[in-house]
Amino acid sequence: MPRTITFNGISKSWLVIKQGMRRSPFAPIHRNLLRVPGLKGAHLTSSEIDELRLSIPVYINPNGRSMEDIEDELASWLITDEPCPLVYPNRQGKTYYALFDGAIDDFEDLIEYGEGTLHFVCPDPFKYGPERTAIFPQDAVSLTNEGTVEADPIFELEVLEPVTFALIQNQDDEYQMIGRPANVTEEIVDTRTLLLEERGDTLDTWSDSPTEVDGTVSGHLSTDGEGITVPNYGSGDEWHGPALIKEVPLTQDFEVQMHLQGRTIEPGATFRIEFYLFDESMNVLGKMAVNDSSRSTHQKRAEGRVGPFVGRGINYLISSQNYQYSWDFFFGMVRMRRIGKRFEFYVTRIANDGARHVWNLDTSFMDNAEEFQGRLKYVQIHIGKYSGTPNAYAPKINFIRVFKLEEATIDQTPYIANEGDIITFDHKDDEILINGEDRKDLKDFGASFFKLAKGSNQLVVQPSDSFNTSIKYRERFR
Repeated sequence: MPRTITFNGISKSWLVIKQGMRRSPFAPIHRNLLRVPGLKGAHLTSSEIDELRLSIPVYINPNGRSMEDIEDELASWLITDEPCPLVYPNRQGKTYYALFDGAIDDFEDLIEYGEGTLHFVCPDPFKYGPERTAIFPQDAVSLTNEGTVEADPIFELEVLEPVTFALIQNQDDEYQMIGRPANVTEEIVDTRTLLLEERGDTLDTWSDSPTEVDGTVSGHLSTDGEGITVPNYGSGDEWHGPALIKEVPLTQDFEVQMHLQGRTIEPGATFRIEFYLFDESMNVLGKMAVNDSSRSTHQKRAEGRVGPFVGRGINYLISSQNYQYSWDFFFGMVRMRRIGKRFEFYVTRIANDGARHVWNLDTSFMDNAEEFQGRLKYVQIHIGKYSGTPNAYAPKINFIRVFKLEEATIDQTPYIANEGDIITFDHKDDEILINGEDRKDLKDFGASFFKLAKGSNQLVVQPSDSFNTSIKYRERFR
């Protein structure tokens, strides 16, 4: 069977490895030495591991393919902006992360005679084994790292009950922690009280009057069993579509978050998905939205506004000026908070695996003039399109939630996560996430992104009986 390399998940049957590959058994180690006059020898001050370089002799079996086509295919395949996985035979399933070094020895001979050498550089000098996973059977787990160097773990904690902290500790008393345990003299409080959650199954409890959008209200909303959909936009001269409104208990400090998705298959298709907030006198406190209003291209934009519409770009903290991208699909979240006089606006895409927020923007506004301090009473949802444009593909509100917010006092300890939340301690990329959102602000001062030691490891999670905990990691080798 021909010996081929696999780079970036792709292998070429016509590119075959020759004998004589040059590869160091491990990356070079640079020793920094301090020499002291009058003393023999030197003191070792530090050691640095350099990059690893690989030289792979190959020959081409064109099988009727033109060398010009092969040249183009090589360039398309090998030239990447970031290190990509590189696997070749006899490495026992190990993976390098490499960049093509931009040169092919004797390139003319490679094209003319079908032989040459490919050079790769690995900024990360280690080889990686396959991903391994382990489940904490209760609140502790023992595992063996069979690599030749330390490994970077990723912990995932599914919250089973409200917690004020989450901690993982190893056998060397290194730990990662967010939040803090409550003292016996402190009251444990929930600073976020859920007032409303709608996934489409209780739309009959919402009303279609009085509704008010930036455009015309028409058509109706429905559900597909997994969210809120728009089977009928109705009609209008410009932006139009259905809206529903619902009363919530009066609250001063609040958080409203809406998870949504929308795709434009045709570049000229349009949609907008919005929520509006009103006080007890039906004054607009603000709105948030994601839309595509381009007539000729995929252009997803977000909006976050304080108060009613008073002019293009006025009172907008988030707009096309700071949040737009040219993709056909948006899957993500918009969120508005008011705490005292401070309004906070947040928009993010959510990665395909649902594990993290990407391409996000967080901004705020201080209502020092106290123009928008009325108590929240009504929440309105709206899905629309622009007249004369093709329909977007299945725009949907996956769910909308409304919370009442309260500040913890000095003698109170707040919950940081609730049942169903997912806490991620990513010691590979130095990330702390709750439901995919960066929460390093909760990190304990003494906590660290510790590694799995070579050999035996013992790990404990606290508080007990509060999480379903798992770990994944890849063993590393010199």
